[in-house]
Amino acid sequence: MALHLQSCLSSLKPQIVPTIAQLSQNFNNLKLDSLHIANKWSINVEEERRSALIKQHRDLSSNNNHSEKLEVVKHELRNVGENSLKGLYMIDAMQRLNIDYHFEEEIESFLRRQYVASACGGSNHHNLHETALHFRLLRQQGHFVPAEVFNKFTNKDEKFDPKLGENINGMIDLFEASHLNLAGEDILDEAGKFSRKILKEKMAQFDFHEAKFVRRTLEYPFHKNLPMFTARNFYGHLYSTNAWFGSMKEVAKMDFSLLQGLHHQEIVQISKWWRELGLANELPYARNQPLKWYMWSLGCLTDPTLSEERIELTKPISLIYIIDDIFDIYGTLDELTLFTEVVSRWDIDTDMEQLPNYMKTCFRVLYDLTNELSSKIYKKHGWDPKDSLRKTWESLCKAFLVEAKWFGSGKLPNAEEYLKNGIVSSGVHIVLVHIFFLLGKGLTKENVHTMDTTLSIISAPATILRLWDDLGNAEDENQQGNDGSYVKCLMMDQPEYYCTRRRATDEVMNKISNAWKSLNQECLFDTHFHKAFTKVSLNLARMVPLMYSYDDKHSLPGLEGYVHSLLYDKVF
Repeated sequence: MALHLQSCLSSLKPQIVPTIAQLSQNFNNLKLDSLHIANKWSINVEEERRSALIKQHRDLSSNNNHSEKLEVVKHELRNVGENSLKGLYMIDAMQRLNIDYHFEEEIESFLRRQYVASACGGSNHHNLHETALHFRLLRQQGHFVPAEVFNKFTNKDEKFDPKLGENINGMIDLFEASHLNLAGEDILDEAGKFSRKILKEKMAQFDFHEAKFVRRTLEYPFHKNLPMFTARNFYGHLYSTNAWFGSMKEVAKMDFSLLQGLHHQEIVQISKWWRELGLANELPYARNQPLKWYMWSLGCLTDPTLSEERIELTKPISLIYIIDDIFDIYGTLDELTLFTEVVSRWDIDTDMEQLPNYMKTCFRVLYDLTNELSSKIYKKHGWDPKDSLRKTWESLCKAFLVEAKWFGSGKLPNAEEYLKNGIVSSGVHIVLVHIFFLLGKGLTKENVHTMDTTLSIISAPATILRLWDDLGNAEDENQQGNDGSYVKCLMMDQPEYYCTRRRATDEVMNKISNAWKSLNQECLFDTHFHKAFTKVSLNLARMVPLMYSYDDKHSLPGLEGYVHSLLYDKVF
C-alpha cells in the first residue's frame, strides 16, 4: 500500500522488546515466498565496509581544477549575447549532464532575458527544433510560454504537417516539449502523439547512438526523468563538436566522482541507524530495504548540499514501510484498530498497554522519531512541526485501516472511493510534509495550514504513484497481490464498458497523464510554495516509474542497474 522510501537516524535507540512479532492468521504465504527478493535491498556488513573505503567527500569548491572548469563554462554562458540558440544548447547540455545546479544564476539570467524578449516582440524561433527547445526550457524554469507557439506548424485541422517528420531533432524536441502540457492544451497532446509516431517509424534509420538516445527519450522523457541516472549515457550528439561541451563533460566527470563519495557516506549512516534501530529483528517478515529506500530519498532531494535532509527524510520513510507491513502481515483487524486509535490520540504514557509488544515498539519508535525530528527542525528553522507531522501519521493509519477492512471483507469499494483513500495510503503526504519542514523554505502560517489540506502538489504525485503501483506490471516484490487495485475497481464498477483489462488500463494511463498536467500547473506556474519544494514534488513523481517497473521475477532491473552505476562504477 505504502510509498517505498527510507533513511537514517543515528541517535534514536528505542528499547526493543525481545519478543518477536508473530504473523497474522490472515497472512498470505506468497509474501513470505518473495521476502528474499524484496530484502536484497538490505545493506550487509560487507557492503558497508565497501562504502566506508570510498574516499571521503570533499566540498566541490575545494577542487581547484573543478573550480577552473566551472568558471570556463560560466564565462561561456554569460557571454553568449544574442546567440540564443547557443545559450539554449548549453543549458540543455548542462541539465542532461546533471551539472546545472552549478549554474543556476547564469541559467535564470539567460532564460529570463529570452522570456522578456519573446513576450515583448514575439518569438523569433521559426524552426520547429528551436521553438520546441525554447518552449521546454522556459516552461521548466517557470516562465509561461503559450502552447499556441506551435500553431504555425499545424494545418487547418490542427494537425502537424507530416513534412515536419524529416526534421528528427525537431521531432525529439517536440516530443520533449509535449510533456510540459497543462489541462486543455490539446495541441501539446497532439504534438506528443505525432512526434512519438514519427520517431518510432524512423528508428531503423538512426545510427547506434542516435537510436539509443531516441529510445531512451521515448521511454524516459526528460521532464519526467532524473538526469542523475541518465547523465552517463548522454553523448551530446548535437553538441559534441563544441569546445564548451568538452569543458562540461570534464565538470560532469569530476562531479560524478565527488558525489559518489558523498552517497557512500550517506549509505554508511543509513546502515548504522537501521541496524541499531533493531526493527528488522523485531519484525522479521517486514521489508528490509534500506538501499532501495535511500534511492527514493536521493531521487527526491537531488541537491548535493541536502545530505543531512536526505538522511533525516529516510527516517519517517522507513516507518511508512514498517507500518504498512504491520497492517499487511502482522496485525489482526482488532489490533490494527487499536493501533490506529493509539496513533490518533498520540499519548505514549496511557495508551500503550492494550497493544501487542511489537506494536508498542513501533509506536514508541514513531513517537520518539517525530519528537526528535521536530526538535531538530525547530532549532534549525524556528518552527515546531510536531502537530502537522502527527496528523499525517494519523491520516496514514486511518487509510491503512480502511483498506484492511475492505480487503479483509473481500468487498472492494467503487473506483473513486478506492482512489481517494489510496492517495492517502500511498504515503506521499507524509513524505512531502516532512520534506516541507526539513527544507524550511516558505514556513508561514498560511503555508503550514495549507499543507494540512488536500493540495495538487501532494495529491497529484500521490495519484501517479497509486495508479502506477496498481498497474499489472507494477506489483511489489513483497506484496501478495490480493489487496485490490483501481483497475479491478473500474472493471467491477462498469463491467459493460471496462470489459477488458486493456480498456481499464488505458483509463488509468489517462488519469496518470491528467495528474501530470495538474502537477505541471502547480509546480511550474503556481507560486504558493518555494521552488525547492515544488522541485521535490516533481522529483517524487519522476521516481515512480523507476521504482515500480517490475519484471516477471518481481525485481527492478532498471533501478538495480542505475544503483550500480551511480554508486559503484568508476568511470563517467
